[in-house]
Amino acid sequence: MRPLRRRPKVLDEQPALLEPGRGGAGGLALAGGGDRAGRAAPRAGSGGPAMTGEQGALLDAAPQDAEVDAETLRRARQIAAVLAVPRARRDTSARRGVGELASVRYRGGSDDIDLDRTVEQLVEHPVPEEDDIIVRERVRTRRSVALLVDVSGSMRGERVRTAAATVGALAAELARDDLAVLAFWSDAAVLSHLGHRVPPQRLLEEMLRIPARGLTNIAFPLQVAARELARVPARDARVLLLSDCVHNAGPDPRPFATRLPRLDVLLDTSGEQDPDLARELARLGRGRLRRIRTYHDVAPALGALFAS
Repeated sequence: MRPLRRRPKVLDEQPALLEPGRGGAGGLALAGGGDRAGRAAPRAGSGGPAMTGEQGALLDAAPQDAEVDAETLRRARQIAAVLAVPRARRDTSARRGVGELASVRYRGGSDDIDLDRTVEQLVEHPVPEEDDIIVRERVRTRRSVALLVDVSGSMRGERVRTAAATVGALAAELARDDLAVLAFWSDAAVLSHLGHRVPPQRLLEEMLRIPARGLTNIAFPLQVAARELARVPARDARVLLLSDCVHNAGPDPRPFATRLPRLDVLLDTSGEQDPDLARELARLGRGRLRRIRTYHDVAPALGALFAS
């Protein structure tokens, strides 16, 4: 790979991964392991923290009682309410029992015969096999999406509103799918894990409680996302990165993009940006790049990404 256009700062310590505090106490705690100073233990073969049985230290990354600017929250709620992501595609190998009705070949699970389609099959095959019978079943593809949101110091003002609105919109639309949300700067904070249902309103508020600060380490959230999606079939999994892609801390993120099932990039172009790195990340992650300047661009961009 060619050298990065910017030379990122080498971090003196492993980045910390913060997760919601246990027992409903609020706050964010160091994930898994870490020493009393809040430094994450190294993980073999990775820049991420290790998982141990030690008690994590409670860190003040997004205090539960931190005030959210009322106007910012109001606007983010409005934006999230009008954004939409297309529903999951129909897929005959997907989980049955929810979703839209579709005509599929009989597999022993339905007695609602689609007579028109079945007759068409019988015209071609006068001596039918079992799978020539067409039935109606509810079929829906379950998506697993890891949303990585840049909250570093460069993502201030209108940018953070756009980011928060994207979180709220995706959480609402993917309510029946699996959504993990990770906010990152030089460290990262998990706002929700795959399989954990967090109300969209709460996700939006938690996102806005994290102050925009620090450098941008894109490599670390890509590693965390890979671990989050490790148990998900690649065909149903993807990572969505929302950032200006001005990577200025930590290792080169491009090798980590190659390890993901799919990486799509929403590049914020309203200020400083690195389109070259964004393009490379999407290419290496077998995904697509979409540029957004304001929240008006988010819905069309998400629609294009989830339609492919």
